[in-house]
Amino acid sequence: MVKVHKEQVLVSLEKAPTGINGLDEITEGGFPKGRPTLIAGNAGCGKTLLAMEFLIKGITECNEPGVFISFEESAKDLVLNVASLGYDLDDFVAKGKLRIDQVIVERSEIEEAGEYDLEGLFIRLGYAIDSIGAKRIVLDTLESLFSGFTNQAILRAELRRLFQWLKDKGMTAIITGERGDTSLTRQGLEEYVSDCVILLDHRIEDQISTRRLRVVKYRGSTHGTNEYPFLIDEDGITVMPVTSLNLNHPVSKERISSGIEQLDVMLGGGFYKGSSILVSGSSGTGKTNVSGYLADATCKTGAKCLYVAFEESPQQITRNLQSIGINLNPYIKQDLLQFRAVRAASQGLEMHLASLYKVIQKFKPEVVVIDPITTLASSSNVRDAQNMLSRMMDMLKAENITAMMTSLTQGHENLEQTENSVSSFADTWLLLRDFEVNGERNRLMYVLKSRGTHHSNQVREFIISDNGINLVDVYLGPEGMLTGSARVAAEARYKSAELVRKNQMGTAERKLEHKRLLILAQIESLKAELAVQDTETENSNANEEERGAHDSIDKAAFKVSRGGKQSG
Repeated sequence: MVKVHKEQVLVSLEKAPTGINGLDEITEGGFPKGRPTLIAGNAGCGKTLLAMEFLIKGITECNEPGVFISFEESAKDLVLNVASLGYDLDDFVAKGKLRIDQVIVERSEIEEAGEYDLEGLFIRLGYAIDSIGAKRIVLDTLESLFSGFTNQAILRAELRRLFQWLKDKGMTAIITGERGDTSLTRQGLEEYVSDCVILLDHRIEDQISTRRLRVVKYRGSTHGTNEYPFLIDEDGITVMPVTSLNLNHPVSKERISSGIEQLDVMLGGGFYKGSSILVSGSSGTGKTNVSGYLADATCKTGAKCLYVAFEESPQQITRNLQSIGINLNPYIKQDLLQFRAVRAASQGLEMHLASLYKVIQKFKPEVVVIDPITTLASSSNVRDAQNMLSRMMDMLKAENITAMMTSLTQGHENLEQTENSVSSFADTWLLLRDFEVNGERNRLMYVLKSRGTHHSNQVREFIISDNGINLVDVYLGPEGMLTGSARVAAEARYKSAELVRKNQMGTAERKLEHKRLLILAQIESLKAELAVQDTETENSNANEEERGAHDSIDKAAFKVSRGGKQSG
């Protein structure tokens, strides 16, 4: 009887990192170490380049020598092809870290009726592996090796022997195979004996090409199951993983300035770091100017900003911003500001996403400006654009990057509804609009929403001049909301009336002061008169007392003179 323990030790599958951007994240560590991995796909989808980069990254990052066995291309052609990615294969070969062999299998040499097997190939592979102590190996492409087999039983047996031989040697192997009509490979067998199967796809939709990668299976390991766009350029292969749908992005209470002081006040102190900002409005309302202010304010603090432009060149943007007092050229020279200007129709949405992901991973910006996002919808359908923007916002939030997007709205549309419904992804939504009255058009700005912070509900007039952007309070009077020259005239009338009122108040104050001084003078006069009367009264009293004393003396003298006795 077998006893099952409640606690079992789980042994994780050892993996060999690919070193390819994004691919290790999708496979959760790389390809299975010491096991074969099949890379299948049509011609031109990048199988050989991916396999070769796996070997090169193994040499440069893991110190694992590799062997490349080609059944089609010569070693010379491979060296030239991979040089476009910036790798010098001859240097790796000279250092004994890489061995490239071409194996040509002649159809006439294959005899199914005899004792034919792959022993000769095993000897050749074994020698190549042992000569440099290889840990990784690539077989490119397997169809050429088995192209002469018509007996499926022999083919299956030899294929299994090959894969088992590679496992016994402890080699982390990549086998490339051409896509079949009804199966992943032409033979339809390699995917069953491989421990990991990667499917590459190069498709054309609306005359725009897109490359995608999918992990079909991975024995003993969890992995990403979606289709992932990948990019091949001078830096190699970059895979764009679909970010987590768990919505567990980091958040910050730190604020960053928009560069416009009045706007920061309206937002309660600026934008939250890592938030997404949408600036929408019709053409000519100043969306790019607002983006330029954010880029300028970011670079002033020493932080990096990435500006993605889909309609204007960097030279045109910097020139136009100089007209309102913003000079971005010094930041470009200091590598604090980087432009990525490209037409939206130049590649598919997912390739834009993969390219943006690659630039962000390399440049490490704290702020990303995308101007405008509505151009992306014109190169595809609205649903695909919305899905792409959702993934892009997810990626930026995961990196704690503050993103500002501009969105063009048409004059006849509902201004509070964006073309691709991206407003639901935005944390802060600024709306710019034109206001036409009295034969002139003026700009207005207000905050439609700002998550997690108190914000102003007021409409501000948005003035662009040589001195930059100024947000001023609109004038509210009996005629309603006034902007532009009407506001200036109303403010002039108000100032004139205020001046008259102040003059009248000054006159009244002077009269009051004069009257106060007169009253004070009268009070002082009465006080003086009262003092004189008090003095006269005191003198009169003193005279009376003196007179009384003299009378007493006179009476006594008179009594004595009449013969009376003077009292003792």
